[in-house]
Amino acid sequence: MSARHVAVVGAGMAAARFAERYHALGGSGRVTLYGAEPRAPYNRVLLADVLAGRFDAEAIALPIGGAAVRPGCEVVSLDTAARTLALADGDSAEYDELVLATGANPVLPPVRGLRRPDGRGLRAGVHALRTLADCARLAEEAAGARRAVVVGGGVLGVSAARALATLGIQVEIVHQGPYLIERQLDADAAAALRGALRALGVEVYLGNRARALTEDGEVELASGYRLGTDLLVLACGVRPRTALAHAAGLAVGTGIVVDDALAASAPHVHAIGDCTQHRGTVHGLAGPAWEQADVLAARLSGSAPDARYTGSRPLARLSAGPLEYAAFGEVHLDEADPGDDPGLAVVRLTDTTRGSYKKLVLRGDRLVGAILLGDLTTVGDLARALERDEPLPDHPLHLLTTLGASS
Repeated sequence: MSARHVAVVGAGMAAARFAERYHALGGSGRVTLYGAEPRAPYNRVLLADVLAGRFDAEAIALPIGGAAVRPGCEVVSLDTAARTLALADGDSAEYDELVLATGANPVLPPVRGLRRPDGRGLRAGVHALRTLADCARLAEEAAGARRAVVVGGGVLGVSAARALATLGIQVEIVHQGPYLIERQLDADAAAALRGALRALGVEVYLGNRARALTEDGEVELASGYRLGTDLLVLACGVRPRTALAHAAGLAVGTGIVVDDALAASAPHVHAIGDCTQHRGTVHGLAGPAWEQADVLAARLSGSAPDARYTGSRPLARLSAGPLEYAAFGEVHLDEADPGDDPGLAVVRLTDTTRGSYKKLVLRGDRLVGAILLGDLTTVGDLARALERDEPLPDHPLHLLTTLGASS
């Protein structure tokens, strides 16, 4: 039997997915989403596409089943013994089951000169990109900008750079890592991606760190080189939002610690999404957040009360013309000493004319990782092969060329 009232702290992607699946699975209890933002849930992954004008804000709204949403209603404290929430407007709410889906905050790099002189907020022209409000402010300033610097060459940084370039702005990415999106791509894929960015007019400075934003509005690198800019976009990752859980006495590491039932350290309290740490891992990606939401919805709705979350094989994906890529599984295994894993094999297919790069990482006859860049035709079939962990065909190169046609 499902709970009478499930309170969800947060109204982001994980919260929306939980609410939609809870009702789809027959949960009879009342679900309420308490969101700090003044909007109903939306797909944060598509913010760069909103910035580029591919979607408007309403087009990225997410379904929530029969849940109630209280936007602009931040939860400021919780009492796990009394099972109550205190809200920013002075109101309070009771719950039978509590789901913490508080998400994450953008990380601000240690760059001098980012904040206003009074310390309240970022300087004009400096932007994070985490919410629709952030996106609207950036779009407004981008309308009169000619040059932009993006600090951070991960998924968000590349997406933001691509979006700004489509608006006719000259963009430069400053990235401390040895190559772009190093968590999901390998060096060869990143080189192809860098070439695609350069074709859009985006320059990339690798192995560089932004040190300061000068009074003249220039970005000073650690090398002393300066980049003139009208906009500075900070895309340096996120940090789980755990202050509420910590103040309530819950176990917190990097994120809110949960077990395979997605239960936190107090009875009737659960956590999902970017704020969550499971088996020592904080994923920070939409795919794992939705998988966690699905498991918890099955448990609390009563449709599968023994459902367990045992971890995820995240899929990172960007679909935007010449910058299409997908990466999933253990793509870096081949970079270790081959003697450590004698059953490992790697298959690569590169088409320099079309700017595509494909890589499969195999252990025996099983797929354990893949990268596709420039051609995502077989991404669905490869993702299913990884998930099912089934033996592969004798000639794995065919997985990169004919699997989609044969399924």
